[in-house]
Amino acid sequence: QVQLVESGGGLVQAGDSLRLSCAASGRTFIIYRLGWFRQAPGKERELVGGITWTAGVKHYADSVKGRFIISIDNAKNMGYLQMNSLKPEDTAFYYCAAARPGTQYEFWGQGTQVTVSS
Repeated sequence: QVQLVESGGGLVQAGDSLRLSCAASGRTFIIYRLGWFRQAPGKERELVGGITWTAGVKHYADSVKGRFIISIDNAKNMGYLQMNSLKPEDTAFYYCAAARPGTQYEFWGQGTQVTVSS
């Protein structure tokens, strides 16, 4: 199994930047891709973006494209979500998740809260 732990959330002002980290442990060799999700109160969980663990191929939701950057350091088993030009609508609980090849995301972290004030 894979264990994921997020960190780096907090309270920031609109326009600020914040970097979330996702530490992976356990059987990390089975990870094919790492994703970042978020869920705001009263809303469904949204995929923010993802990256393949080895090749580093990235994709982003339209809502964050150009502002957020996903990266990994697989030597350290770390994933990152750099969030720039934050907006109040980015306020949510953020999760990282891992998927094996050909499967849905099945390993999840506990999440970290990001709050953006206007």
